[in-house]
Amino acid sequence: MREARNVRIIVGVLSGIAIGAAAIGTIGLALAAALSVLLARRFVTPPGRAESGLRVLAVGESTIVLSGSVESRAPGRFSLWFADETGHARIGAVISQSAKWVARELLTVTPGPPVAGDNARTSGWFYLSPADLGLDFADVVIDTELGPAPAWLVPAAQPHSTWAIHVHGRGVQRPETLRALSEFYDAGVTSLSVSYRNDTEAPDSADRRYGLGTTEYRDVDSAITFARAAGAKRIVLMGWSMGGATVLQTLMRSANRDMIIGLVLDSPVVAWGPTIEMHGTINHIPTRIQHAAQTVLGSEQAQLLVGIANPVDLSAMNFIERAAELDRPILLMHSTHDAYVPVEPSRMLADLRPDIVTYEEFDTAGHTRLWNYDSERWLGAIRAWLSIHVGDVAADEPVGDVG
Repeated sequence: MREARNVRIIVGVLSGIAIGAAAIGTIGLALAAALSVLLARRFVTPPGRAESGLRVLAVGESTIVLSGSVESRAPGRFSLWFADETGHARIGAVISQSAKWVARELLTVTPGPPVAGDNARTSGWFYLSPADLGLDFADVVIDTELGPAPAWLVPAAQPHSTWAIHVHGRGVQRPETLRALSEFYDAGVTSLSVSYRNDTEAPDSADRRYGLGTTEYRDVDSAITFARAAGAKRIVLMGWSMGGATVLQTLMRSANRDMIIGLVLDSPVVAWGPTIEMHGTINHIPTRIQHAAQTVLGSEQAQLLVGIANPVDLSAMNFIERAAELDRPILLMHSTHDAYVPVEPSRMLADLRPDIVTYEEFDTAGHTRLWNYDSERWLGAIRAWLSIHVGDVAADEPVGDVG
């Protein structure tokens, strides 16, 4: 009875937004309704463990052979999780390959070793802790409205009042952000790498659903409050993927907005509509149903249909439409080969706001894997941007020991 009621509600929503006679005639209204809800739910539901679709075929002293795929052939340096993610290795350049296998450099293994037959997957994470970068750090706790959220605090060698807050993307955790920390450290900036609601480290929200940045920003705002209490006066926000959407929301809505001096964005969601449409197209979902999914997310029935506590206003997160409202310098980096978040909105934002956006477009690299593909260029872009927009932090007023 409940399922039938839900279908009737979905049909009513879709009828009200005019899904279109052609789509209804081809697919059927009930199926169209179900597809739109499934697509909407996919974006707000935290995913489970990532699929380990690779297979370890052979292991040498400094070489590992993996089953051949787009993932295993990607150029660059990556983490490799193996044996149901009980083991972790770092892999480097492709040495040789055939249609069925790929041999790569095996850089480190902890613990290990992998053995032939292990399942495996690659990850853009390369470091698992600030200690892997040789950086001193402290485990700290941010008091959010939902409870304590863990964070890594990496003080600059001579702590001053400029801090950076690093925000990971959807379905991952803090290690995603580590690739940038050395550059901020070298610039004299203290870093805070944070967790946020529903990421398996921070407390869950009551609905256990993502707000796509509209709720997560509150936890980032709590991190800014933490930094302010420790003596920070200027904040740079760095966001990855959905973390990009989150820091953009933080800029617009934070009670500490006055402290934010700039944003660094890696593979960011600057508008959710094109991202939802990309995934709809990948899954062969008709355009009208892609649009219907967006409407479902913003509808009064969103709580019942997709489980979110409140509707998600996608227009409030469309920074193509809101480009004129942005008023802080932004370093924006994206790849033309990003298969998760389309590059076009980033290009459009850069074109609309060349006065504040420094845009670095990469090719070949996958989603949030720009560092992995070309770390020298990626780190150089951050270094140059910090030198211009953060400047000499030694001129800042020193603060006490934040470690």
